[in-house]
Amino acid sequence: MIIPIIFIIFCLLFSFSSSQPSMFDFCVADFSAPYGPAGYSCKNPANVTPRDFYGSGLGVPGNTANTFKIGETTVNVQQIPGLNSLGVSLSRLDVAVGGAVPLHTHPDATEVLVVLQGSMTAGFISTNNTVYMKSLGVGDVFVFPRGLMHFQRNPGKTQSMGIAAYSSSKPNIQILDLALFQSNLSSQQITASTFINIPEVKRLKTLFGGSG
Repeated sequence: MIIPIIFIIFCLLFSFSSSQPSMFDFCVADFSAPYGPAGYSCKNPANVTPRDFYGSGLGVPGNTANTFKIGETTVNVQQIPGLNSLGVSLSRLDVAVGGAVPLHTHPDATEVLVVLQGSMTAGFISTNNTVYMKSLGVGDVFVFPRGLMHFQRNPGKTQSMGIAAYSSSKPNIQILDLALFQSNLSSQQITASTFINIPEVKRLKTLFGGSG
């Protein structure tokens, strides 16, 4: 297909935001060293192989048999060590009928999504609480600015799938539902902060495995 090929090329160009030092061709991740703000330390070039720049799995649908009805297959520096310092990574997003990626944020990465199958509704909320939302079909692209809360949903009657690119080789993610209901933040504090009643908070904590 032409669209995936063009998108992969685009993702490579996404590395313009790279922090990679110009005096090196690459900085393959050395997983024996600690991970820090600048990423992983560089592997000795004498030990680098083609396998360090290779990944697979994006052709396999993700498992959507879960609460959110979504499956995500990531290809970041942990799968491809050669992505270290390049400022780019990918993921495949499969969304079953009625499924949704809940509100979440990537504090250190902009995300670009292209829909390759089915349809999605995608959007984000700006810091002045304005919602920017769009219905997407095959070949459509949507941008989620770095750090802003955003979501994707499958409103159609068939499974949807897209590929996302990130301006980070290892993007962080925080999902709002899990931050509230999979944590040990007290139910009383959540109710005081969100106005969700205690019984509903406790039900959601049971659903997501939280405590408090």
